[in-house]
Amino acid sequence: MPEPIVKIEDLHLSLVGGAGPVNILCGIDLSIAAGETISIVGPSGAGKTTLLMALSGLERPSSGRVQVAGVDLGTADEDALARFRRQHIGIVFQSFHLVPTMTALENVALPLEFSGQPDALEQAARALAATGLAERVAHFPGELSGGEQQRVALARAFVARPALILADEPTGNLDRETGQMVMELLFNLQQELNTTLVLITHDEHLAGRCQRSIRMADGTLQPASGVKR
Repeated sequence: MPEPIVKIEDLHLSLVGGAGPVNILCGIDLSIAAGETISIVGPSGAGKTTLLMALSGLERPSSGRVQVAGVDLGTADEDALARFRRQHIGIVFQSFHLVPTMTALENVALPLEFSGQPDALEQAARALAATGLAERVAHFPGELSGGEQQRVALARAFVARPALILADEPTGNLDRETGQMVMELLFNLQQELNTTLVLITHDEHLAGRCQRSIRMADGTLQPASGVKR
């Protein structure tokens, strides 16, 4: 049986606040197969975003193990983690996180340029065309609608063909119709590239489109529904 692309074992993560340590993740165990789509649902404050940050190496475990694509993220230094994210992980945020002084094309090319790829702009142009934004490559984020900005963010996340996409409430700042369009694009890109997708959402309909749904509460995971085939 092939190794899972994500393997989390007894993950604990505490953050220090004004009143002392706060336990955010409490003994998480989770395995995700390559190419699988999984949704994580639950109330605000349940630890969903912190779990995604741990999966990307942006938050360090207090104890336990987070392994992604065969790499133990807890043992890698910051430079190694940055290289790992560029090569293996794409992240889609609720608030887009585009660089306002860069065009759509430059935003999408950024991770490729960090990796030293000489044809970064050409790849970025193709990625934007795949999201329907071929005519908007020279526009800055402030000149784009919210839906267009999120499509730029999707192009940036997928441009390097990562093994894992982490999407944190990607439609949270969009109206319903635009959000549906963005999610169709997200799932189409995931299927085309057979990318593993971990999606945080409050939308039960979106959660139901994933092969597996996990409910999170008080820093722990509980199965919400089984695998769908």
